[in-house]
Amino acid sequence: MKHQKILVTGANGQLGMELRQLEGEFPQHSFEFTSREELAIENRNAVEDFFEKIKPTFCINCAAYTAVDKAETEKETAFAINGAAPGYLAAASKKSGSGFIHISTDYVFDGTAVEPLRESDLVNPLNVYGASKLEGEYQTLQQHPSPLIIRTSWVYSSFGKNFVKTMMRLMSEKESISVVSDQVGSPTYAADLALALVKIISSDSPIPPGIYNYSNEGIISWYDFAVAIKEITNSSCLVVPIPSAAYPTPAKRPAYSAMSKEKFRHSSGFEIPAWRESLEICIAKIKADR
Repeated sequence: MKHQKILVTGANGQLGMELRQLEGEFPQHSFEFTSREELAIENRNAVEDFFEKIKPTFCINCAAYTAVDKAETEKETAFAINGAAPGYLAAASKKSGSGFIHISTDYVFDGTAVEPLRESDLVNPLNVYGASKLEGEYQTLQQHPSPLIIRTSWVYSSFGKNFVKTMMRLMSEKESISVVSDQVGSPTYAADLALALVKIISSDSPIPPGIYNYSNEGIISWYDFAVAIKEITNSSCLVVPIPSAAYPTPAKRPAYSAMSKEKFRHSSGFEIPAWRESLEICIAKIKADR
């Protein structure tokens, strides 16, 4: 297993933080973690200079503009970070002979599917965030000859802001909460995805380049997700299912965005944990960190 010098962008986000946690478990590699302050990925010259300086053998782009509703009014910023920047990183990776992994999203789909989405299914984003992430996929594929693009969904962890932490807080403060029940998909524990990424890089037989889906196993609604959080935390808060129409947001969300992981499992040989099992682990960690 050869040594890799791994550059991780977006290192203060949920996935970046989970990758930081793995550094000690993979001493054969060296990691370079960068936040936006340390590397402005939307600046092509800054990206080229940074690659020249540190000469990574692999780059994992976890950096993203993730404020889905805000993106509707900050389109230029969303496209700079999610659309153009992955192309700059991919081009710099190609020039330096580095491998490149780019993290994308289930929001490239329009939610009209009725069974788990495959990587080859038609993309048709409903909002600016999804459109900007799809542009990032296009730029990555144009600029690097053999990238990996990993589409993931409903990401949460013990770090940063996310649905799980928000629900835990609201359930401790309120007697009842309302949660959308007609948006269906699959949660992703960022720690599971982080481990899968490093294992891919560490493998002596790397998976073929291309687009892959990765989330935890199982398909649920946001309401189901909230009920599970209630059960695991032994909360007495009442969780009420509501339709999306009762909770309007600036950005439209796909009603169904569960993705098939068959291609990933077949190519990697990795087991993907079930969503509830990972949720229990994450909640235990959140409680332990308090």
